[in-house]
Amino acid sequence: MALPLIMVAPNGARRTKADHPALPMTVEEIARTALACHRAGAGAIHAHVRDPDGTHSLDVGLYAALLERLAETAPGMAVQISTEAVGIYSAPEQMALVRTLRPRAISAAIRELVPTDADEAVAGEFYAWAAAEAIDVQHILYDAGDVERLTRLMERGIVPVSLSSVIYVLGRYAVNQESGPDDLTPFLAAAERLPVRPDWMVCAFGRGETVCLEAALRAGGKVRVGFENSLWNADGRVAASNEARVAEIHRRAVALGRAEPGA
Repeated sequence: MALPLIMVAPNGARRTKADHPALPMTVEEIARTALACHRAGAGAIHAHVRDPDGTHSLDVGLYAALLERLAETAPGMAVQISTEAVGIYSAPEQMALVRTLRPRAISAAIRELVPTDADEAVAGEFYAWAAAEAIDVQHILYDAGDVERLTRLMERGIVPVSLSSVIYVLGRYAVNQESGPDDLTPFLAAAERLPVRPDWMVCAFGRGETVCLEAALRAGGKVRVGFENSLWNADGRVAASNEARVAEIHRRAVALGRAEPGA
């Protein structure tokens, strides 16, 4: 499936309510946030679940409960689940989650599912299965080197070209995790060599999130916004909520002619 223009990433794997009291952590909190963000202009949610103690989790039962609740609360919203390892889970565990849950959409880092050349065969079987099951796989790419690796994997048939959704992560390994719009340029240059035109999206860490996402919108990309990557509005103040961040990006998209007025 083609992802909507604006996706919200409301919690991520690491931040807690100590970082922001409005950061959703339980299934009910995530569902309420999803509805508010949908009304503010987000067509999709990138969802992480947490154990009762707040730890990042790839628990099938937790994800199943969240998917069921989101279908009830925000039925018009696309849902993408995270498979992020966070130093806790292995590639086989990440793939097992997807095979068991069979969600409609996932995000998965190339460098996590295919950490070495020796992992290509197992990863290739997984990607082929996901494509056959019509599961949308959004490849998480942290730098131009990841884009080049994806290009080689597609050219060799390890990753089907039908799995052409990517997200460029700006600022993850920058000083203080602060991104800037120029960070996008190497990704776009490397993507010119992909064997297929990607359905591309951008997320950006830190206080530069808004200006980075606006640059992506200007360049024809899609955007992911929310407390997973940034807590700040364009004016440098901490945002009141995820839906406030979505609303700001939606306004920018409308001004650029990429979205219609109104959520």
